[in-house]
Amino acid sequence: MQLNSKMRYISAQFVAYLSNELWRNNAQHANEMATLLKRGIDEIPSVKITQKVETNGIFAIIPGDCIQDLQNEFFFYVWNEAMSEVRWMTSFDTQVQDIEAFVQLLRDNIA
Repeated sequence: MQLNSKMRYISAQFVAYLSNELWRNNAQHANEMATLLKRGIDEIPSVKITQKVETNGIFAIIPGDCIQDLQNEFFFYVWNEAMSEVRWMTSFDTQVQDIEAFVQLLRDNIA
């Protein structure tokens, strides 16, 4: 943790983050990427989204035997092991190509 006398270094990050709507643009992009991921997942019958997609997180039940193969390529958490429910998150730096590659890998591992 930084000393109070060094708080200007932390504050500088907040100034940049809160200026020119950077925080909003980052959040909007992450949410748009989650929506794109949901559209790709909706085309895969054996994947069931368990929660309404309103932000940058997607909770889904997938076949348990494909989880490890997906985790070898993409980082995500298993939310509920008993149900094979996973949590996928998008962020400010998620790209369309990342979503397309993930959805394709998911299709390849489930088929």
